[in-house]
Amino acid sequence: MSVDVEALINLTIERQIPLEKMISFIENAVTEGYREIPEAKPQGRAVLNRDTGEIAIHVPLFDDAGVYTETITDEPEGFDRVIQSIVRKEIKQRMRAQNDAGIVEEFSANVGDVITGMIQQGRDPSIVYVDLGKVEGKIPPTEQVAGEVYKHGDRIKCFVVEVKQGLKGPEVVLSRSHPLLVKQLFMLEVPELKDRIVEIVGIAREAGARTKISVRSHRAGVSPKGALIGASGARSKAVSDELNGEKIDIVDFSENPAVYVANALAPARVSSCEVVDLESKSAKVVVPDYQLSLAIGKDGQNARLAARLTGWRIDIHPDNPVERILKPKPEPEIGAEQSLAEGENPA
Repeated sequence: MSVDVEALINLTIERQIPLEKMISFIENAVTEGYREIPEAKPQGRAVLNRDTGEIAIHVPLFDDAGVYTETITDEPEGFDRVIQSIVRKEIKQRMRAQNDAGIVEEFSANVGDVITGMIQQGRDPSIVYVDLGKVEGKIPPTEQVAGEVYKHGDRIKCFVVEVKQGLKGPEVVLSRSHPLLVKQLFMLEVPELKDRIVEIVGIAREAGARTKISVRSHRAGVSPKGALIGASGARSKAVSDELNGEKIDIVDFSENPAVYVANALAPARVSSCEVVDLESKSAKVVVPDYQLSLAIGKDGQNARLAARLTGWRIDIHPDNPVERILKPKPEPEIGAEQSLAEGENPA
């Protein structure tokens, strides 16, 4: 059996695979196939002639002392058809592997970025499949947002978590719940972030419910919060809409821990913030009575996100705590007391 050397050379040039590497793959595959047949001779090996493209099985011979004498060609009956099948399969496999490697390399550059795709129906209903063009991405259950509805044909923006070569081809793991998805969405909307005029310092997120972002400016006169909010709130609204209405709190970062903690509790207004223990990062915050529930948030969400954003333990107190009023116990009537003392029935 022979291989069209010219066609093989053109194929390797097109797919950017070294010719000798491809020939080595073919020779190894045919050798393995040869050694599986019953007629195979010891140490037989396939060799591809670089000029003619002919593939032959070379078998080295040795004398009784183990000294090499000559090499003969073994031609098992019907093995030409086997060689043809092996060569075709090996070339296809190597082309596919090279193509997969190119896809992995291309999409690896997108790890940590936002990518847009179209939701597709898949085999596993628990996984959201996203058509990315050259490859299909997957949003596993752990990276999905509770309450989000993923409809076939909808366009969706996702955060690229990981790109790897799987058993069945390239695998692109996507996320809708990753905190950095919010940051990258703002990067698409806010030029000041790309130009490093404004910086996102920290993010705390409970996907699908609320996100807190702390920002600071590296240029005098530029409001970091204003840059992210945009005119009439257009920029922050665009991000929130992409996240299906998820609430986003944008607060100013400060090197002063007390100020930072107070800012992080927005939208609640803080009366005062005191650092209790700098080493353990503990702070006491006082808020107006009517702001207490807002500072804590539903199920403690606002306080929890603020603590996660700042890295501080926050103890929230109202500025005018209401003392607990105990209801006095009713005193028995004098007549009843006297009757009970004499052992009489008050009835």
